[in-house]
Amino acid sequence: MYEINDVVVYGTEGICTITDIAMLKFGGEKSEYYILSPVTKAENTVYVPKNNEKVLSRMRKIITKKEAEQLIDSIPAEPMDWIANDRERQSVFKNILLCGKPEEVLTMISSLYTKQTEQLAAGKKLHASDERFLRDAERMLFNEIGYALDLTSSEVLSIVLKRIHQ
Repeated sequence: MYEINDVVVYGTEGICTITDIAMLKFGGEKSEYYILSPVTKAENTVYVPKNNEKVLSRMRKIITKKEAEQLIDSIPAEPMDWIANDRERQSVFKNILLCGKPEEVLTMISSLYTKQTEQLAAGKKLHASDERFLRDAERMLFNEIGYALDLTSSEVLSIVLKRIHQ
């Protein structure tokens, strides 16, 4: 499925390079693993078992330049409906980040920006957990889009904000 030197996105780790595929023994059981090196944290190593579908489902190939451009063009004019219940919203946001589907992450970011604007207008701030989800989502998605388009995360942020506030 994946090969050494493939660039992938893995859950909240973000962009990683597959540095090796090896048989390793963890927890007394020997299995084949993808060995990932996160691009932004090269000192870290992530081990992904090839035989664990749930964990493996968090890994996907990085988007292409064309897909990144289409993603930016598809920024939703209307954000997703705000989930008033904090626990339910946190659960939904956590699942979106774990699955890492760029379209869903972008919709989540758009919703958080809209809520943040509403809160600021009312003299309030976003809930602390929502701020964390926003930072994680921005880091994850903007790094990927930036990687595909050869832009910095700040440049991607600027483009996304312009599109959301059109």
